[in-house]
Amino acid sequence: MSTADSATETAVAPAAVAPAAARPARRRPPAGVLVAAAWLAVIALAALLLPLLPGFDPLHGDFAHPSAAPGPGHWLGTDAAGRDVLQRTVAGARASFTVAGLTILVGLLGGGALGLAAGWFRGPLDKAVGFATDLLMSVPSLILVMIAVSLRGPGLTVIGTLIGLFTVPHFTRVVRAVVLSLDERGFVQAARMIGTAPSRLLRREIVPHVAPVALTFAFTATTVAIVAEGSLSFLGFGLRPPEPSWGGIIAEGRTTLGSAPWISLAPAAVLCLTVLALNYLGEHLRPGGPAVPKEVRG
Repeated sequence: MSTADSATETAVAPAAVAPAAARPARRRPPAGVLVAAAWLAVIALAALLLPLLPGFDPLHGDFAHPSAAPGPGHWLGTDAAGRDVLQRTVAGARASFTVAGLTILVGLLGGGALGLAAGWFRGPLDKAVGFATDLLMSVPSLILVMIAVSLRGPGLTVIGTLIGLFTVPHFTRVVRAVVLSLDERGFVQAARMIGTAPSRLLRREIVPHVAPVALTFAFTATTVAIVAEGSLSFLGFGLRPPEPSWGGIIAEGRTTLGSAPWISLAPAAVLCLTVLALNYLGEHLRPGGPAVPKEVRG
């Protein structure tokens, strides 16, 4: 074998194994992401499973121990009516997540469809959708929800649907911005040049790139829904007492903050930590690729 052949084999051998060697190692998620995900998992499992246990009754009052401090038997204490604060906080989580789920369902489906249509067809439809979203974003959403709840009566379905309607413009803008940025990408233009049907182009090229951005934005919408539901309940426009919700429990304990602060602090802490975990996960999971426009990433 000549020296040239040996040199060729030496050059080819590393090249053959280069892809395997250059394959990036799977990175472990940051500790903060694991902590946030674990907290949300604990809250979700508690809201789903604890109400199934015998003896779970957030409406039952232990009249022998009103406003009892945290301790064995009542790990987060009791309220002024002797009701267990831990059980009521867990039941409040179910209410908050139900409202958040309805909000995401309405906002994602409605805003996603409008954003796809506006960004894809443009022209008069884009202008009409833009005007409608600007109009809806200019109205005081929380006040309108209060008025609607006063007329229709409180309920998780009513509150979740109404909050979801006011998140539609935000989902619409996010999805529209991504569709407009994708329309200028080479793979979309190449698909058009080879005669790909518009429906197939939307299904195979546009939607798979839009979905991660919309789902990431759903984390932000979830925090908005949880805070909005808590605010409505705190102001008396949420679930009617004694039905538990985080905002309602906080409102119930505000008159005894000096003597029994745990009544308000426990649900307030859970609400804050849940919102913080959702925001952290949304910030970490948001896509940073070139397909995402700066206004979406910012």
